[in-house]
Amino acid sequence: MRALITEKFAGQLASAPPEVQRAFARQLPHLLRDLRYPGLHAKKYDEARNIWQARVTRDWRFYFRIEGETYILQTIIPHPK
Repeated sequence: MRALITEKFAGQLASAPPEVQRAFARQLPHLLRDLRYPGLHAKKYDEARNIWQARVTRDWRFYFRIEGETYILQTIIPHPK
């Protein structure tokens, strides 16, 4: 699998706190190796639009679509509790 980072995602990641950026950098290799990696807590977020959610930290999530062999990273935001 490979990741495609959208412009929106890149901007949000750049604006995120440094600890979130570091945490995402640790999570991305796990996503690329195994969607079911326990630390990701990945789940289908929106079935109709094929959007998935995964954990960055306890308080941040990222959202992505799966198209073929590519994860299209769409947004990274604080977790809406």
